[in-house]
Amino acid sequence: MKQLAGLDASFLYLETPQMPMHVGALHLLQLPVGYDGDFVEDLREHMRARLPLLPALRRKLLAMPLGLSNPGWVDADPDLELHIVEIPLPEGSGMAALEAEVGSLHPVLLDRTRPLWKFHVFTGLEPGPEGEPRVALYTQLHHAAVDGQAAVALAQVILDLSPEPRAIDTLAARGKKRGQLGTVGLLRAAVSQQWKQTVKLARSLPNAAGILGGMAVGYVGGAAAGASVNKLRTLLSDVASQTTAVVRGKTAVSSLGPAPRTRFNVSLSATRSFAGVTLPLAELNRTRKRHGASLNDAVLFVIGGALRRYFAKHGPLPRKSLIAAVPVSTRAAGDTTSNNQATMTFMSLGTHLAQPAERLSHVMASSAAMKAQMSQLKSLMPTDFPSLGIPWLMQAGAMLYGRAKVAEKLPVIANVVISNVPGPQVPLYLAGAQMLTNYPTSIAVHGLALNVTVQTYNQSLDIGLMACGEALPETAELAAYVEAAFLEFQALPVAEAPKTPDPARAPAARKQRVAPPAAKASKPTRAPAQASKAPATAQPSRARKPVAKATPQPRASTARKRTAAA
Repeated sequence: MKQLAGLDASFLYLETPQMPMHVGALHLLQLPVGYDGDFVEDLREHMRARLPLLPALRRKLLAMPLGLSNPGWVDADPDLELHIVEIPLPEGSGMAALEAEVGSLHPVLLDRTRPLWKFHVFTGLEPGPEGEPRVALYTQLHHAAVDGQAAVALAQVILDLSPEPRAIDTLAARGKKRGQLGTVGLLRAAVSQQWKQTVKLARSLPNAAGILGGMAVGYVGGAAAGASVNKLRTLLSDVASQTTAVVRGKTAVSSLGPAPRTRFNVSLSATRSFAGVTLPLAELNRTRKRHGASLNDAVLFVIGGALRRYFAKHGPLPRKSLIAAVPVSTRAAGDTTSNNQATMTFMSLGTHLAQPAERLSHVMASSAAMKAQMSQLKSLMPTDFPSLGIPWLMQAGAMLYGRAKVAEKLPVIANVVISNVPGPQVPLYLAGAQMLTNYPTSIAVHGLALNVTVQTYNQSLDIGLMACGEALPETAELAAYVEAAFLEFQALPVAEAPKTPDPARAPAARKQRVAPPAAKASKPTRAPAQASKAPATAQPSRARKPVAKATPQPRASTARKRTAAA
């Protein structure tokens, strides 16, 4: 038995019918031409062969006596008839039907008496542009078992690089099965785990003090650090509140709240609304490189632009910028452990700025502030801690939080969750079927009714919009605004850097100041990169499409009209 770390177990304690804690994705799959088999059975056989390499899918929870501390993982063989199920849809169903099904299935909690995962296979979909048969897959994995990058590692085992599945060495893959402990053994394991967690936390404190001390030296400057008590207190205050300002030109950007209160900052219902949207990654990269922006900057700018459009229509558009809660991975390179290794930071989206160029500068400044801070602080965030009594406290607190609608009464620190998970850039296959899309389906929580998760796949940027069905039923409309904000990003002219006067040309410059006005008028002017800018609240146009990628575009064949503002 392996007892859950504190962060992993937290996702169990916080789960309620209104706040399910599983993650996954919606995949559109294209079957080989002429396929006439049963894909559900093929998938079960495929997973049966891969399970020896997937310990996260071969374990279930074992509760500690009286629920005093975190439960443990014990070995369990999943019944694939129950974990991989078929959902027939009306013949010719498209993307809108799939999104509605995901919205209906997402609030259904996973059975904790079994391994915490489930695959739903949708049949009855309209064929591809050349008549290719298609199915879809909606996956669910509990966040107590995996985070975003751990899920990517699982996908690398399940998926293949060609339609022909690779051979798996099952004998070397499966380890020795562990037996379950009795009540006395469980109590001993719980006490031992509490001691290890306490010692681990205590040992991390000197390292944390050293990091903060090093930051203090850099903050106040050299040997004066020891004498500058007031400055050190200021530093620690900044660290505690995660306040960092970065100056770009004359603009200081802080991502700390309070954030404006919006319709997203409410307690959740037990309903969900979901939509997916795909953007061409190559064009997004070309555009963001012209502006010196990172991929994260580009994602935040596009999502911020879509939210500005949404609130401009549905109102009210806050005068203060919306704040995004952004998960940040603390996972070391090459670590594929099936657990959670992440923390959270905050980013200002600049939605209060009407001009796209100003909004992009604002986002880039906010991003630079976050990076400067997190590079030093992410190692201070604990993922494990003593848990004696925590299960009772957190479960009771989660239920009370939702029932008492505490989210409506507390100050707002963020308005939306935006997560960016790197994924593979080549086409992948599952049981012989080509995966066309990879729309993430993540978690909305009380007070943050919208989660936007982005994952790169096969030269595309696939975006999943998961929201409370009562707070935001118009996810399809928001997806259309994402496409419009991307077009706005493409059309944004590159700002010219201010020219620095050359001292060697100073005499000529003085001579030019006394030149006749006609000489000045004859000086050629540089044409702007774009003739005009897209309005900040422009509505999405379906006439212009993003650049298509080489592989078949699923949205073209499963297209449906999105409701957009006139």
